[in-house]
Amino acid sequence: MDGTLDHVMLRVENLDESLEWYQEHLDYEEKDRHDGDGFTIVYLGPEEMHEEGAMLELTHNEGESDLEVGDAWGHIAVRVPEGELEDYYDQLMDEGVDDYRDPESCGGRYAFVKDPDGHEVEIVQRDPEEGALWSLDHTMIRVEDADDALGFWTRKFEYEHAGRWESDTFANYFMKPEDAAPEAMSVELTYNYDGRSYDMGDAWGHLCVRVDDLGDDWDQLMVREADEYRDPESNDDMYAFTKDQDGHEIELLERDPDADSLFPF
Repeated sequence: MDGTLDHVMLRVENLDESLEWYQEHLDYEEKDRHDGDGFTIVYLGPEEMHEEGAMLELTHNEGESDLEVGDAWGHIAVRVPEGELEDYYDQLMDEGVDDYRDPESCGGRYAFVKDPDGHEVEIVQRDPEEGALWSLDHTMIRVEDADDALGFWTRKFEYEHAGRWESDTFANYFMKPEDAAPEAMSVELTYNYDGRSYDMGDAWGHLCVRVDDLGDDWDQLMVREADEYRDPESNDDMYAFTKDQDGHEIELLERDPDADSLFPF
């Protein structure tokens, strides 16, 4: 099982405000929406999304406020063309986005802004052939044991290293399926050497892996001793959830390419 990363879910307090932010500043468009009993889910992404590109899922629960981002969740990263980081950062500043970490403070290699709920959005430079402008490049989560985290993604999901960066105090490991398209999103595992622990918070939702056969792939996860958090049967065989060693939720979802909706409801 080596399913590609389908989306990353973040919870937001004001859905209209969040939608406006991503649509105005990142040129995202609404791909699909589901209005449930007391909640709304919206899929977003660039207009020219690659078939293996990942979407952003914004979830709003009625009456929910004071969401805590926590520090186990790091950020999402979006792509701009190589050599144009400062231009696009200046564009965001001109549009009124908060100045969080500018390119100069990040050595000219990347930059960070925040969305209305305080979710960090990294801006990274990529070859234009590696994904549409503002497309999702990676999602960063923090882990308490690098060996356990790497083993989880390697053994459970058959992911492989797509890159790594190690410093004196921390290391970043990028994981994605073998032979994944350059446009596909990766998961960045950040390990700090000081042995700290993390708070998950409630504004961070989950990662989603798109699989070929939900039942078969779930059974394979169980053979590999993954956490049986929410099995397919408990979700009417539409999706399922496991958790990694740190408690990060990972959804499994099987999509019907001919369906009218992106949602399995």
